[in-house]
Amino acid sequence: MENIQLETIRKYNLWDNPETQFGIPRPSYTDELYRYIGNRMIKVLTGQRRVGKSYLLRQLASKLINAGVSASNILIINKEYSAFDFIATNKDLDELIRLYKRTLNVTDRYFVLIDEVQEIAGWETAINSYSQDYTENVEIFITGSNSKLLSSELATRISGRYVTFNIMPLSFDEYCDFYSMPRDRSGYIRYMQSGGLPALINLHDEEMKRNYVSALCDTIMLKDIVAHYGVKDVRLLSELFAYIVSTASSLVSIPNIVNYLKSKGTNASYLTISSYLNYLSEAYLIHRVERSAIRGKEILSGPCKYYANDLAFNNYLYSNHMTGTGYMLENLVFLELLRAGYHPTVGTLPGKEIDFVAERNGNRLYIQVAYSIDDPHTREREYAPLLEILPAYEKWVVTLDDFAPTPPAGILRIPAWELQKHLRAKT
Repeated sequence: MENIQLETIRKYNLWDNPETQFGIPRPSYTDELYRYIGNRMIKVLTGQRRVGKSYLLRQLASKLINAGVSASNILIINKEYSAFDFIATNKDLDELIRLYKRTLNVTDRYFVLIDEVQEIAGWETAINSYSQDYTENVEIFITGSNSKLLSSELATRISGRYVTFNIMPLSFDEYCDFYSMPRDRSGYIRYMQSGGLPALINLHDEEMKRNYVSALCDTIMLKDIVAHYGVKDVRLLSELFAYIVSTASSLVSIPNIVNYLKSKGTNASYLTISSYLNYLSEAYLIHRVERSAIRGKEILSGPCKYYANDLAFNNYLYSNHMTGTGYMLENLVFLELLRAGYHPTVGTLPGKEIDFVAERNGNRLYIQVAYSIDDPHTREREYAPLLEILPAYEKWVVTLDDFAPTPPAGILRIPAWELQKHLRAKT
């Protein structure tokens, strides 16, 4: 490996380029990552492409430099850039790290930050070796956009020696911080009608946004699904994603999906649909939420719900499907629960349903989501399942109402734009 290749990637590092682009500041993530500095655990950032993992690595590098780490002691590798194409295997990675240390005369503790690590064949071999070699004073951060590829290799080769961070699109609070706008109903609706993909903030034309989301969707489909799993029917995969996004928050089953596609002239087997749904989930495009029996607590088979990883896919690709505002609100509440570290399921009672039974560290929340509870019949429908829950548990109704009648005792009505604040108060 020639020094010229090290010079080629110099511009992507901070060795003599401290004014690089750092993107939208996301201190909630960088502060959490920084808390794990000082040990040999491999730090793994997971999440959909274009949610900001690359920028977070650069923000972390900047934070380290501000804390006194020399810029030359940080190596940033981004496999999404063609400049890094020469790193095809774990041996190439090992050779680059050795060249970097030798050329920049790195002797103290150093940091290796690798973006989209799954693009390096055998990456886990090199990462495991460096993290366990007591002669290497190194800390490693990696990102990836396919949960199965990462989890399978981490579990088999690096089991018990890593910690994961799920990176998501911008939250409502982050969106408000960027635009310096108040956290109120109008701001929340604006956020809902756009989405949380960071790049959308810098695109002010609706057609540009639509083209960006379309290109992103194609990239994820081709790079993180088709290329890795050898998917034959790309059209079916796209149709399935469109169906899931347009039915987000609704109970669906694979037989129903098969029948729906058949009615549209597309034949697909149960096994194919099941596999494709898994692929979409592993690429972080959608999230599957099981149903759970509230009284028996067991997970139920049969229909489940799916939620989009960001509403931008609905807003800019499938808006003609006329997804209701209430369903979009439920999708956003689900994403906020994930950000707060909760594991949500759909709660079932005889003849009734609770949108989310959210659990975290032994705590449990029962949450209903409604566009509005101004109508008495809607209030009765939303409150009825919660009134069957024991008083010991917290019960919330999240709505887009500015004002609403006082709920029954034991139930808290929360405006959607205040949800993150209430969840933070629980942690």
